[in-house]
Amino acid sequence: MREPETACVKSELIDGSEAKDAVGVGAKELDMVLNYGQLKEKRYSEVYTDIAAVRSVAPDPVVLKVILETSQLSRHDIVAGCKIAEAAGADFVKTSTGFNGPGAAEENVSLMRNVVGKSVKVKASGGIKTVSDCITMMEAGAERIGCSSGTSIMEEAKKVLGDITHKVGK
Repeated sequence: MREPETACVKSELIDGSEAKDAVGVGAKELDMVLNYGQLKEKRYSEVYTDIAAVRSVAPDPVVLKVILETSQLSRHDIVAGCKIAEAAGADFVKTSTGFNGPGAAEENVSLMRNVVGKSVKVKASGGIKTVSDCITMMEAGAERIGCSSGTSIMEEAKKVLGDITHKVGK
């Protein structure tokens, strides 16, 4: 099975032209970074307009993931960002790009899950390096994991499963 094509679009887009171009060349998923400067300044209508502009040129079935950069936000900002992304039609809220701060934290993933309920999915991304980290994030409510350590995580999982299989077989 082929992996979905994903494009990242800048949050400064108001007209959604970059998102439209990405969809036009076959992107099936879009990751956009929410303008967390505006969010922190409580300029909520601008944040909503930005996300809605991307959604309008990338309708379903294109998957829209809105990255919050939770390590840069207060709990109040995370709640507001999740509710705005939900209202603007996002399919996922995502913890981070992995390049700005420590990345996913269990308490933030849990908060995001509680805020959006079942209407929006949660992706934990950034700083996830082990099978244990993956399990922690999934138990906190993440449906997807984003990491740059996928190979080492799978090697660790294979070893753990092999050890379990060996013990059960005795």
